[in-house]
Amino acid sequence: MLICAATNNAGKLKELRRILEKQGHTVKSQKELEIFIEPDETGTTFEENAKIKAQAICAASGIATIADDSGLQVDALYGEPGVYSARYCGVHGQDEANNDKLIAELNKLQAPPYTARFVSAVCFMLPNGKSITLIGKCEGSVICTRKGTNGFGYDPLFVPDEIGCEDGTTCPNEQGKTYAQLEDWQKDAISHRGKALRQLDLQLDEFLRQNV
Repeated sequence: MLICAATNNAGKLKELRRILEKQGHTVKSQKELEIFIEPDETGTTFEENAKIKAQAICAASGIATIADDSGLQVDALYGEPGVYSARYCGVHGQDEANNDKLIAELNKLQAPPYTARFVSAVCFMLPNGKSITLIGKCEGSVICTRKGTNGFGYDPLFVPDEIGCEDGTTCPNEQGKTYAQLEDWQKDAISHRGKALRQLDLQLDEFLRQNV
């Protein structure tokens, strides 16, 4: 199926394309379709923001569209940065500044561990306005020192409880690797976005039968 990925975030696009193409889809980015709008994320939940983005980009592209709104929830920070993860520092999309602010906030707290989770809301939207939204979560903790370069956003600070194993299962993250230290397949097996997209894959055929 041809799908538009509603994002201008290069790291997120790479993950969406990698996972969706393994599921048999063809993915076109906004840029490839010459869509340059940036919908205002005015929702108060990941689900609301994912739907806002999916609606706007689907209307512009005229094809099935996937939008993801995701973020990091740190328990000791009462769920922050949450839906404001991409603009935690006050400017949208500044990964290093966002990480710097998170580290500064953590350093104000008592000693770790700082339990946290990544949350992803994936909205799949059809041109007729029908949509389905799936949620994926990855439990773990955050640290105050960046580790790894294979990632984006808060990946160098997030340590998942589990990682993907070579036999296709998951296993405890005994070495304490961050998202950014994992191989792509290790991350996709346990990531918040990977979980949401696998749920979509399981439900997509039935959704299309009922809504196309």
